[in-house]
Amino acid sequence: MDISLVSTIIVLSTAAGICIPVGGLIASFEHIRPNWLEQEFRHFLIAFGGGILLGAVSVVLVPEGTAFMSDSVFSIPVVLAGGITFFLIERLLDLRRRDSPQLMAMVLDYVPEAIALGGLIALGSPVAPLLALLIGLQNLPEGFNAYRELKSQNNTSPRKTLLTMSLLVPVGPLAGITGYSFLSEHEPIMGAIMLFSAGGILYLIFQDIAPQSRLKKHWAPPLGAVFGFCFALFAEMLTHTA
Repeated sequence: MDISLVSTIIVLSTAAGICIPVGGLIASFEHIRPNWLEQEFRHFLIAFGGGILLGAVSVVLVPEGTAFMSDSVFSIPVVLAGGITFFLIERLLDLRRRDSPQLMAMVLDYVPEAIALGGLIALGSPVAPLLALLIGLQNLPEGFNAYRELKSQNNTSPRKTLLTMSLLVPVGPLAGITGYSFLSEHEPIMGAIMLFSAGGILYLIFQDIAPQSRLKKHWAPPLGAVFGFCFALFAEMLTHTA
């Protein structure tokens, strides 16, 4: 086991994970005035997170995942399987009245992406830092919205809510090291995980995130999705020109 690679995984995945409680901390400063600004800001962040997720799917997860699977036609059913699985998980949570789409989206995309991050670092992939950046950027608005979601549903104190969110930070390094340990020599499996995650993320974007981002007669939320996607695309371009 290469200590320098493991250290890189821990640093990058931890930095991405810290964005979860940071987003929650920002959300703890409630009652932005005027009220319309608070609504616009919250919905903008939801849309921005959706744009980043879409960018991660289109510029990292799908291209890299299909490449690791040798551009096999079996990539398509893997993506479909991800979407169907995330649907079933959401349905199960809904039946148990645990409908927390922002929190679920954050956890379900954070874990497989962190696993893929560990595998990419082990392979020396140039897109590994880009994926870490996208994970962190999507965790920030997701953490913001998950905090509001948890606060409204459980009516817990801000400190307890932030503590709960902070417990998710170590999940990233653990998932990353798992990817490094078991996937670096199994590229097709790593590709399948990335595509599976992409399918689930696409489902969450159009089922939970995009509908929540829309406000009648307001333009900021949909533009947030555009900005988020364009940022991911721009970052991917920088990776290839560096």
